[in-house]
Amino acid sequence: MGTVHARSLDALPMQGPELGFQADDIEAPETEPEPKQEVLENRDVVVQRVHIDGLGRTKEDLLTYEIAEVFRAKNLIDVMKMSHEARQKLLRLGIFRKVEVVIDTSQGEDALPNGLDVTFEVTELRRMTGSYSTMVGNNEGSMVLGLKLPNVFGRAEKLTFQFSYGTKETSYGLSFFKPQPGHFERNISLGVYKVTGQFPWSSLRETDRGISAELNFPLWKTNQTLKWEGVWRELGCLARTASFAVREESGHSLKSSLSHAMVIDTRNSSILPRKGGLLKIHQELAGYTGGDASFLKEDFEIQLNKPLFWDSVLSASLWGGLLLPIGDKPTSIADRFYLGGPTSIRGFSMYSMGPQSEGDYLGGEAYWAGGLHLYTPLPFRPSMGGFGDLFRTHFFVNAGNLCNLNYGEGPQAHLKKLAECIRWSYGLGIMLRLGNIARLELNYCIPMGVQSGDRICDGVQFGAGIRFL
Repeated sequence: MGTVHARSLDALPMQGPELGFQADDIEAPETEPEPKQEVLENRDVVVQRVHIDGLGRTKEDLLTYEIAEVFRAKNLIDVMKMSHEARQKLLRLGIFRKVEVVIDTSQGEDALPNGLDVTFEVTELRRMTGSYSTMVGNNEGSMVLGLKLPNVFGRAEKLTFQFSYGTKETSYGLSFFKPQPGHFERNISLGVYKVTGQFPWSSLRETDRGISAELNFPLWKTNQTLKWEGVWRELGCLARTASFAVREESGHSLKSSLSHAMVIDTRNSSILPRKGGLLKIHQELAGYTGGDASFLKEDFEIQLNKPLFWDSVLSASLWGGLLLPIGDKPTSIADRFYLGGPTSIRGFSMYSMGPQSEGDYLGGEAYWAGGLHLYTPLPFRPSMGGFGDLFRTHFFVNAGNLCNLNYGEGPQAHLKKLAECIRWSYGLGIMLRLGNIARLELNYCIPMGVQSGDRICDGVQFGAGIRFL
């Protein structure tokens, strides 16, 4: 799998030791092997035919877009390069288990002296596949069972059923995925789902039943996502000791929202990057398409990574968000922002800072958080280039604030409130990268700027997740 087989147009000259003799012991004949190889590699060729063998339920018109560039090749090197790129595009469709490429001289009455035939030998995925895996979220884990029907209608559509059982969340859902032929990055997704989550920091249980429609497409250097979501939400108390503020939020609500996300990601890794940057902006507008939740929600994420000396990396991150209620109805506890914990402001307990009532954290309508990290290799570099590269040590400083705003006041008053009572922490730790799936951190944290009601984790703190400040 992954091999490009090419049969040469001319016989290549033999070089090197043969039959027990060394090449230096034999006088070179009056031939010029290098120019001959140069002719083989750079001579003009014409791709006359492209064959795709092994198709069953896949429609040929879908694959025409993916292999079209092969016909534009002008020499053998271009043919091999473009055939490899076409192979990668075919695998990206997610409908083939294996794709191999064979390049040969053209045969038949209409064959040109410099004509080539390219054959893609494909093996389709089965009509139904199953999977099971474990998934790591923000300081939580879950077991995931999946059932997938790839290539449902022959044009790379995908129908997926997924069940997830986790430490804080249980969910199941059915989704349908459809890409645009020739432009896999442009695709639509339709889904129905049910999610039940427990949020002990708020003594809250939430059950969401929803449907969604999503459109993804690239624009210049960005990835854009437009989404509509309709959710029937049921909020309840997780414990009898829940505060009155949480009990007051309990009950049923309907949210219908339109959202947009823009992402520019130049990082070499999303889990533990060594270089590049990330810009992510997300907006959500609820209430104008129905439902009884009305708000405008904006949040962003910025990250920059700079490699330094001795294989160390300096990383800076900034998060921020604002939730504006529309109308007289206050925002819901399920829509507000939460901050604190091993994946954001380290040294504080999970989502345990900001507005609270009787020990239950209610979230905030505005927040910001910033982090500065210095990542370095392990001091003694065990297994350099191997297992030891999965580990890094880091020194960090985190800061941020979470609060509610009085929207009758001006922007200067809002900024002043966000700048008051800043929580921050510093420390050091060791981290383990779990492939491109998640990372684990074990840190020693010293929280500072602790406010009344905040819960802290002074000393050793463990964190697991995919998104870290």
